[in-house]
Amino acid sequence: MSENKLNINWFPGHMTKALRQMEKELKNIDLLFYCLDARAPFSCLNPKLTQLAINKKIIYVLTKADMVEKKDLDDYIAKLTTKNAVVVEINSTQSNSASILFKIAKDILKEKLQNKSEKGINYNLKAMVVGVPNVGKSTLINNLCAKSKTITGNKPGVTRGKQWVMTGDGLVLLDTPGTLWPSFEDNKIARNLAYIGSIKDEVLDTTDLAFYFLKDIANRYKNLIENRYSIKIEDGEETLQTFEKICIARKCLLKKEELDYDRCAKLILDDFRKGRLGKIVLD
Repeated sequence: MSENKLNINWFPGHMTKALRQMEKELKNIDLLFYCLDARAPFSCLNPKLTQLAINKKIIYVLTKADMVEKKDLDDYIAKLTTKNAVVVEINSTQSNSASILFKIAKDILKEKLQNKSEKGINYNLKAMVVGVPNVGKSTLINNLCAKSKTITGNKPGVTRGKQWVMTGDGLVLLDTPGTLWPSFEDNKIARNLAYIGSIKDEVLDTTDLAFYFLKDIANRYKNLIENRYSIKIEDGEETLQTFEKICIARKCLLKKEELDYDRCAKLILDDFRKGRLGKIVLD
């Protein structure tokens, strides 16, 4: 584990292609469903996507909202809401939890729908679903369709090409690959995206990543760490000491009682990503 800056960068070629496809399709799109992980919504805002969608109506969808305290959600909603954007919090894995999006989309574009209706046109709204990798886009679409029509997975990069999906309620969705941006100016944002799984673990040193995760949350969520791992964190304790206490508590050991940092790191990150550590926000 290193005390030096954790450098993170992951921008595979298919993301460049995806951004070009999105830009091309935007002229045919009525609005965006912009998925943001409720644990790190501002870190999930891709500046490239935001720039492309500057003149579009946006529904920010805070996914995994059940993993965040209500007061934090309310704060995020207040900060993200603008004249061109509304915010909806959902738990995408719960059946019908996303059904409110139909009504909101139609309310936002009611004038356009009314104009089409007056001309005798039965118009289907077209929405593009965007977001960073592993934020819950495909799961959201499957929820809206009430059945699986896209490929989902718990690893970034599962959706590689655009997919048009008809919901059956006057809304056509364009599922797009999760996209990051070429470089991260803010290393904290890069770490947050890595913590939530938007950057492939295979391109990271997960032991260093777990170390920095503990370092970033230790002050605010000391009690959650202590309760989850049945340890005591002393005032002023170094992150490495906390990490080693968790290794011992969870019996992440090699031969001759050496600590298995790699196994412990995966355990810590998995506990956070699956909500077992508690309700934690990173932004």
